[in-house]
Amino acid sequence: MYKDIINKIKPNLEQALLKFKEDLGSLRTGRATPALIETVEVECYGSRLPLKQVAAISAPEPRVLIVQPWDRNIIKDIEKAIGASRSGLSVAMAGDLIRINIPPLNEESRKELVRVLHQKMESVRIVIRSLREQVWKEIQDKERSGEIREDDKFRGKDELQKLIDEYNKKIEDLGEMKEKEIMTV
Repeated sequence: MYKDIINKIKPNLEQALLKFKEDLGSLRTGRATPALIETVEVECYGSRLPLKQVAAISAPEPRVLIVQPWDRNIIKDIEKAIGASRSGLSVAMAGDLIRINIPPLNEESRKELVRVLHQKMESVRIVIRSLREQVWKEIQDKERSGEIREDDKFRGKDELQKLIDEYNKKIEDLGEMKEKEIMTV
């Protein structure tokens, strides 16, 4: 019974981890990566769309991103959105392409990015703790109502903590990898 309750939160834990990975992709490192700008919202066609839905984004060089809109009529909208969303990125038009130069990071900006990384890590840990608390409360309620035994309640608590520790370890590993990537000159 308690296993069913624990298994119900696995998709939520996976979703939190996936969101964290997306957040990591948007953190700038010394290299150009499409993840830096793919979620930038572009005002076009009467609505706001993520850049990855209106253009192809590539990184032909380590410090350059190329954005090629699928509709040439919205190239100005894309340029405006990228320019407004990210400081430090120089946007230049090159015919029907947008060329984005990524300047190298200095020591101060690297430390600031690491600080932001740690904030994102703490945010996802808070989400995971919240999920753990919900499940633990549900297990306790089931035990109080007599649906599960007290032994199962404590087995459930141990199994739940093992699962939470597993996800916290994944977050820690991803964070350490990203921190090394940011601090590499």
